[in-house]
Amino acid sequence: MKIAAPLLASLSLAAGAHAQQPIAFSTESYPPFSYQEPGGRYRGVGIDQVEIIMRDAGTPYTMEIMPWARAIAMAETQSKHCVFAAARTPEREHRFKWVVPLFIDRSILVRHAGAKITAATLDEAKKYTVGTHRADYTEGLLKSFGFPKIDLSADVDTTLRKLLQDRIDMMPMSEGVYQKLKADGTPIEKVVLFSEQHLGIACNLDVPDELVARMQAGLDRLIKDGVQNAILNRYGINEAQ
Repeated sequence: MKIAAPLLASLSLAAGAHAQQPIAFSTESYPPFSYQEPGGRYRGVGIDQVEIIMRDAGTPYTMEIMPWARAIAMAETQSKHCVFAAARTPEREHRFKWVVPLFIDRSILVRHAGAKITAATLDEAKKYTVGTHRADYTEGLLKSFGFPKIDLSADVDTTLRKLLQDRIDMMPMSEGVYQKLKADGTPIEKVVLFSEQHLGIACNLDVPDELVARMQAGLDRLIKDGVQNAILNRYGINEAQ
């Protein structure tokens, strides 16, 4: 017992340290869902919800904004990592543990305002060059829908810049983002509905089930208590989810 006691104490300390290992969250710059203010503070629909969820879960965490392809790759391949807001698609379902929905999203195809781009259906839209950013779920959807001309960029800001410079014809965009950009005076116009999906937190498969359950319970409370809708409204997204 004189040998076992120190060993058990060491194991208990190691277990405690492991339990307190922070969860690393990554996301992309995608206002109003996630962005960095000039002073450095992170804000957005997704960020505000994740902060409340993790505070209620009582688990330490870190958060970093980075290009989306890197963010989702880290969540899939690195221990104790999660990414948001990821679309919960069938292709991604078994690659992550999910906490949903941070947002129920309708995506639309948009054009540069005044551009002679018209399409009443997705089939009609296929004759145009459509841009998106690498590893975003819309890349997979465009391919699965049979779009032949897909232009890929490193991030959503680059894709939007290409659209406004008429280097691409259309791009898929969340209706919430579209509302915010229109309110800010960005010259874009809706063309046609693209897709609808749940966006949420996608965690590495090694994140404990018990923690994922607590995170989901926290999100469920946000939705039930009306906090999620209040956050959406605060960022100019008025559509009930």
